[in-house]
Amino acid sequence: MVDFCVPVSLPFKLTESSVVAIIPARYQSTRLPGKALAEIAGRPMIEHVYRRASEARAVAGVIVATDDERIARAVEGFGGTALMTRSDHATGTDRLAEVAAMLSCRIVVNVQGDEPLLDPAVIDAVVQPLLDDERLEMSTACRPLDSAEEYTSPAVVKVVRDLSGRALYFSRAPIPHARDGAASFPAVARAHLGLYAYRRDVLVRLAALPAAEIERLESLEQLRALAHGIGIHVVETRHHSIGVDTPEDLAHVRQRLLTESRS
Repeated sequence: MVDFCVPVSLPFKLTESSVVAIIPARYQSTRLPGKALAEIAGRPMIEHVYRRASEARAVAGVIVATDDERIARAVEGFGGTALMTRSDHATGTDRLAEVAAMLSCRIVVNVQGDEPLLDPAVIDAVVQPLLDDERLEMSTACRPLDSAEEYTSPAVVKVVRDLSGRALYFSRAPIPHARDGAASFPAVARAHLGLYAYRRDVLVRLAALPAAEIERLESLEQLRALAHGIGIHVVETRHHSIGVDTPEDLAHVRQRLLTESRS
């Protein structure tokens, strides 16, 4: 359950029509502890994510939501804004909602703290449908799959959409399944990108809802929304972000950013 708090003081102005990006960040990670502060090209990873989110045109401000003082100090050290949250949140969505409940804004963007190569244009693309259609409650993004290996990998979340672009289902399993097995993977198959935009009230309501059985089985938070009848619009992009979950991922991102800085 989300506690409604007295509005906080921020270094930027938010109104009831504003879009704010929130980056939920914790220090503990099963496979890569402390990854939010991992050094990449001379800066902590959280700074790379923060700066890229700040470049999105639709965003009025960026906030890091954390329960760890080390992360908060690092964010403040590079001039960013961090807000402390409770330490007992089960998911990043719950941490996001605690901060959102304090804010005056229209739309909240959930930016993953482990994607330092995030393209700011994807944030704008995910926000735009909510600005265009007041009936939409949530939005996210997808991209074409690169290979049959991605299609079958449980590490790559797949999404199936209806004809209007709304999510029918998300899964770690290969969906949609080609019954005749004619192709290595269906041309309509799409990989989900873990970036979300919510109407503020929808986010707060979502965090208060009980977890659904399909959410627990797949370990996918977005399935709670679908299970409770909250629609998710899915925009398509060609952008291919890299989430940092392992030391190998971190080494790859370091090399990518080093190459970019040299060029």
